[in-house]
Amino acid sequence: MLSFNPPIKEEKNYNDLKIVEIEPTIKINLRSNKREFSTKIGKILSILPPNEANTSSGNESYSLLWLSPDEWLIYSNNINDTLDNQIELENNLFNEISKLNQGAVTNVSDHWVMINLKGTKIFDLLSKSCPFNFKDFKKKKGSVVQTVLNHVDVIMHNKDQNELNLFVRRSFSEDLWLWINDSARFL
Repeated sequence: MLSFNPPIKEEKNYNDLKIVEIEPTIKINLRSNKREFSTKIGKILSILPPNEANTSSGNESYSLLWLSPDEWLIYSNNINDTLDNQIELENNLFNEISKLNQGAVTNVSDHWVMINLKGTKIFDLLSKSCPFNFKDFKKKKGSVVQTVLNHVDVIMHNKDQNELNLFVRRSFSEDLWLWINDSARFL
């Protein structure tokens, strides 16, 4: 992982809404259309990749998001995960999948910034500038959606009731962070 200074350096609290950037954790993009892929992922992570659209699977250590029929994003749930653990995970995935021509493993940790939103006002905030209808999404723990928020492509993962992880490209993270904070003040 690259060493960088994140543009978001603070935690914000508003009326029943908490917004914070999660410290850089490992994020790996996985791609494959091979049958053996799911078995390999299951052995390495103890998680089977979700095969249903807009869903996720996970355990205590990792979350695995469905992005397309042959693409997934894995990220660490452990904020204090050491660099050695992250390198070991990436190497295990690379050696068991990419080296054996079972699929592609790409470390995208420095590409995505993860923002965590907690509180009952999350979907009021997101609905201000997102065309997606959150009616069913907010009721289903583990739901995943790729959409646009304030003209910025994002991935949203519904972690639990009133908790959501939002992934935004690093180059757009500061702009989206400012918009989220400006909009949250008026909820």
